[in-house]
Amino acid sequence: MPAFLLQPLIYAAKLLHPPLQHPGGHWSPDWRGFSGSRNLLARKQNARLDRQNDLGWKLFGKVPLRENAQKDSKKIQKEYEDKAGRPSKPPSPKQNVRKNLDFEPLSTTALILEDRPANLPAKPAEEAQKHRQQYEEMVVQAKKRELKEAQRRRRQLEERCRLEESIGNAVLAWNNEVLPNWETMWCSRKVRDLWWQGIPPSVRGKVWSLAIGNELNITHELFDICLARAKERWRSFSTGGSEAENEDAGFSAADREASLELIKLDISRTFPNLCIFQQGGPYHDTLHSILGAYTCYRPDVGYVQGMSFIAAVLILNLDTADAFIAFSNLLNKPCQMAFFRVDHGLMLTYFAAFEVFFEENLPKLFAHFKKNNLTPDIYLIDWIFTLYSKSLPLDLACRIWDVFCRDGEEFLFRTALGILKLFEDILTKMDFIHIAQFLTRLPEDLPAEEVFASIATIQMQSRNKKWAQVLTALQKDSRDVEKGSPSLRH
Repeated sequence: MPAFLLQPLIYAAKLLHPPLQHPGGHWSPDWRGFSGSRNLLARKQNARLDRQNDLGWKLFGKVPLRENAQKDSKKIQKEYEDKAGRPSKPPSPKQNVRKNLDFEPLSTTALILEDRPANLPAKPAEEAQKHRQQYEEMVVQAKKRELKEAQRRRRQLEERCRLEESIGNAVLAWNNEVLPNWETMWCSRKVRDLWWQGIPPSVRGKVWSLAIGNELNITHELFDICLARAKERWRSFSTGGSEAENEDAGFSAADREASLELIKLDISRTFPNLCIFQQGGPYHDTLHSILGAYTCYRPDVGYVQGMSFIAAVLILNLDTADAFIAFSNLLNKPCQMAFFRVDHGLMLTYFAAFEVFFEENLPKLFAHFKKNNLTPDIYLIDWIFTLYSKSLPLDLACRIWDVFCRDGEEFLFRTALGILKLFEDILTKMDFIHIAQFLTRLPEDLPAEEVFASIATIQMQSRNKKWAQVLTALQKDSRDVEKGSPSLRH
């Protein structure tokens, strides 16, 4: 090849790869036959390996390689232990919890004080000092806010830890001590305290079943029979629904077995926020079955609005057949039977007894209610019919049920007085309409501890007479009841 054609190629090769250096330190201009191509490939491979091993590369540039980048994890841990001056031990679960409770204020990292850009005139010394002080004040305030929030979160976590620990201890106490010895321990002082603190959800259904009892001697087989009968009714309604509805309207309270179709209307309104009892929900058929079976078991009572909430709470804590047994026995209690059978005379007696303890515990509010002609039936009926499961948050309602199973109907009216006492200052400033609206729609965020603290202050004793004694005395003279309580008077 002519020399003038080789010159450009040699020049290009020099640009791609500089002359090789011999061990002696002299540069070699040997480019004959492009013998340096092998060295060129080797340099590219070495450069690639260097980039892979370089741990200093970052997103926006390269930083010097840190000395401890390649250190073994054990070596790093040992250095940390030497620095801290104590050996490392495997952390216990409690230590892990405590570690999670520690927070550091982080919002201050967003506060950065910078000088003016170089293209603008510098700040005067006084202005720079003023800005520096303002900046430091902002940092202090941000740190305070962050520390306050961290303390709040820490208190929440500590409270949650205490709650979980107390629930765990309560479960052990119920399973190991109370339930195996129910007959001898259920009314002891220790168990009464456990009841007041709230029964753990894992044992709540079992405790409720034992406390409610089964005086009616209902069996699982009887539930199956009643359910089969209810399904026959449903099939008959599906074929002649319009006629059945017209006939239902004329049925008396003694023959409400034909009102099975009316249950569907109330199920859709049962705990709508949970979305588990409505059509298509996991407990819709279960709730429908229990209510239908009960209307066949007690046709003299039939279905009454509010029963669906009681059955739903039992379903959440018991199996289907056991929930039906508890439901039937619970509604057979004197107070529930009086309300669900709409026994006006007996309901008036309960209202009159309630007003006796109302005046005894809350005289100022009682006088205010009397002045505004606010009778107990306006707010008590809904509370008693649903056992507070519709009016209060579900977890709080379950705690009310816990003590109700222990103390009976008296605690339902004691709870009502506790709620009135909790909002006494607010209610005394309201008129009739606002009081009725407030009590029929209580706040949704009622703290359980505040409610129970208020209930604890209520004394169910009037002139050395307890609830049962007052109720019995009032039942003897219905005329005095009508004079003392105008509720439901026609």
